[in-house]
Amino acid sequence: MHEREHLYIGGSWVEPIGDGSIDVINPATEERIGSVPVASNDDVDAAVEAAQGAFEYWSGTSVEERADFLNRLSAAIKDRSEELAKLITSEVGTPIDYSRMAMVGTPRVVTRSYAKILDDFIWEEEVRNSLVVKEPIGVVAMITPWNFPLHQIIGKVAPAIAAGCTMVLKPSKEAPLNAFVFADILDEIGLPDGVFNLVSGHGRDIGETMSSHPGVDMVSFTGSTNAGVRVSELAAPSVKRVTLELGGKSANIILDDADIPRAAASSIYACFGNSGQECSALTRLIVPEEHRDEVVEVISSKMERYSVGNPMDESSRCGPLVSKRQQESVSSFISSGIEEGATLVAGGEGMPDGLESGYYVRPTVFADVTPEMTVFQEEIFGPVLSITTYSSEQEAVELANLSEYGLSGGVWSSDEDRAMRIARMMRTGQVSINGGAFNVTAPFGGYKRSGLGRELGVHGLEEFLEIKSIQR
Repeated sequence: MHEREHLYIGGSWVEPIGDGSIDVINPATEERIGSVPVASNDDVDAAVEAAQGAFEYWSGTSVEERADFLNRLSAAIKDRSEELAKLITSEVGTPIDYSRMAMVGTPRVVTRSYAKILDDFIWEEEVRNSLVVKEPIGVVAMITPWNFPLHQIIGKVAPAIAAGCTMVLKPSKEAPLNAFVFADILDEIGLPDGVFNLVSGHGRDIGETMSSHPGVDMVSFTGSTNAGVRVSELAAPSVKRVTLELGGKSANIILDDADIPRAAASSIYACFGNSGQECSALTRLIVPEEHRDEVVEVISSKMERYSVGNPMDESSRCGPLVSKRQQESVSSFISSGIEEGATLVAGGEGMPDGLESGYYVRPTVFADVTPEMTVFQEEIFGPVLSITTYSSEQEAVELANLSEYGLSGGVWSSDEDRAMRIARMMRTGQVSINGGAFNVTAPFGGYKRSGLGRELGVHGLEEFLEIKSIQR
């Protein structure tokens, strides 16, 4: 059991002022695996005060000192990588191999990347008679989700450390335990008191307090679009900076000259990673009319061997969803696809064969999905792929852009110049060409209702900086 009874404030584990606790449930077994305390508004005040108190010292540290902490943090995550991977799998249900790679390996690399970025980052420049300087923005409130819990924490904490900011983190109540281990690690490597503070609880309570707190200079939020809108509303009266990484309904276009079998097979993994619980998942597959049957045949045959089950079993490709609520939500979307007339290619309603407990759904593929259908328009956040056909290149781009979101996308073509032209026409924050690999030093974020600002790389660092002009 992972029973956490204290909050990390001002460099110490302290008794919370708030009452109560939140149980953490293993979604594969439906068993309780631990708990975290429920912080109060007074706890948030104490955490913000600690961060304010540490800011003057931390913002004045050298670049070399901050880079050293980042390198030590990356090494410490590596040392505890198996512990963290198993813990996150037990919290989220992510298959263990994917957890090792994406849930722990990627955060470790991102942390190290910011140490490298600091090597040649330009903090000051001359512009005629002005000296333009970049300075840390101040105290940052960080609110992170459950689907990539440690990665989303690192995506905020690492650049904030690099920038010289101090912070207060509230992790998701569904998967908070890894955040407490992360705080243990920061304590062990000697991060100065007050630079990082951890409070846990319900978003509707302390998350809202953090977003509106007068002592907070910036809010960095990752989660649903509706929650992001609320964060913006609460932050607006104090005119604090807000960065938002929100929902997605991303399109994957297969052009008529693509390697159809390879593109079709790849589309499964581009959609179903982390059991489909990825904001950047490519959930809408847009294919030429003349290749519809071939695409469906390839995907159908692959899905017959797509294993679903215990996420600790290294043979499982798809684990459970994170919670009963999420299971019910995704199941309702699957039902709506059937009711609205989409062609069921694989999966469907009910539990996967051989499973009687756990928050599982059957990984599902629909063909003949039209733009007015719910499964085309709404973010499902589960293993559900929708296939839509087009008759012209222009129609393919129009279908891809026919969404209130714009987080990610994909294009497949044997002609890279053609693929690049289409990628430039897609109204989205990232596009992969022929399955191009994720780049941890490239900016990540979205257009439209997918968010504001960018994470990762130099662009992610600059979100935590203010700009000052000094004339002389």
